[in-house]
Amino acid sequence: MPRTQAITPQPGPGAARPGPRVLRWQAAYATLGVPQAAAPIAFGLVALPLTGSVESGAAMVFAMTTAQILGAVPVSRLGRRFNGVHYLRALVAVRTAALAAVTLLAAAGAPFGYLLAAVVAAGGVNGAAYGYQRLLLNHLVPRDRLPRTLGVAATLNEVNFALSPVLASVLGAASPVWAMAAITVLGAGPLLLMPRIPEARGPGRRVPAGAAGRVPAEVALWLFCAAAGGGAVAAVEVGAVSFALAYGLAPGWAFLFASVLCVGSVIGGVGVSLRNRVPGRGQVAFFLAASAAAAGVILAGGHIALPLAGAAVLGFFLPFLGTFYSLVLDELAPPDRRAEMFAFLRTASSLGVIAVSGLLALLGLQAALVGSTGFLLVAALLAVLHAALSRRGGAARTAGPAPDA
Repeated sequence: MPRTQAITPQPGPGAARPGPRVLRWQAAYATLGVPQAAAPIAFGLVALPLTGSVESGAAMVFAMTTAQILGAVPVSRLGRRFNGVHYLRALVAVRTAALAAVTLLAAAGAPFGYLLAAVVAAGGVNGAAYGYQRLLLNHLVPRDRLPRTLGVAATLNEVNFALSPVLASVLGAASPVWAMAAITVLGAGPLLLMPRIPEARGPGRRVPAGAAGRVPAEVALWLFCAAAGGGAVAAVEVGAVSFALAYGLAPGWAFLFASVLCVGSVIGGVGVSLRNRVPGRGQVAFFLAASAAAAGVILAGGHIALPLAGAAVLGFFLPFLGTFYSLVLDELAPPDRRAEMFAFLRTASSLGVIAVSGLLALLGLQAALVGSTGFLLVAALLAVLHAALSRRGGAARTAGPAPDA
């Protein structure tokens, strides 16, 4: 398998002991994901009294992720001229203001279209914010420690994804507006938590216009797999309220389905941290196949224990896959386009979210589950094929040319 050796920025002279700064980065990374973790439930609860339909919350997620997809690359490129930390804080400030607008509009009982406009503004900067957040880690941690650090980040992120829906459900049961206010405040965490990194200058300062490096074709495969995984997760998280209603539970029990998925992810994140190695292509293919099987169990339904077990297995493999995607893009991406590639990674996951959210809003939960399972199955088959071809190519290179007669 051809690889492009990327030069990862190493911690500078002032970062001989980066521990405290890495801890602050971890906390900022976890809080950055609070709105995305809680929004499916919070949006559903906010939209329900305004429109009388749970699917309106899925429409808000659809609008926010669409804006994230459209804004990821242009907003990422705008930050090349600035210090990465400063630009990240500016993006988080924009998102916080937009979510605060959603809170105020919901409190005032404004028309649903106004809430859609506000979540579009929040989503427009979200992909780029994730890209810069991940890029800044390269200035704090050497390459050989990235798997473990990303594993810890995945664990903290999944704890966030486990607790944020609970928070949104508990507060939303009393007042959906209070739920929105809470996730807005928590999502502003990177404004205060991100450490200063003076050396984190954008690559645009060093790369002439039009000189950006080419991206290997292999990147498209892993972005597709990330999109499939995002769709499978969205079927559980965005459809959490619909799951609760389908099993005869009150809407406030929506957190149960998302929380089980996130508990599995926490366990998987601990495994990634302890292992501290990049999985091989064959292992990644197995992870995707197991995830597709778990999605099939969720689709089959039956007793409530079956979809909960499938969600736990699906969540377990998320940190392994997410860490691999982040590391392989870091390795394959040209140095001047890393922020874009990390934004693309979040955007790819959002494409899966938007596809499944659209199915959920238009056709209901069953169609969303069918679509997400099929999407993940295709990704698993492609990964298996890629692993087989890579192994065959590696064997051919090992054999080498035949000796002269």
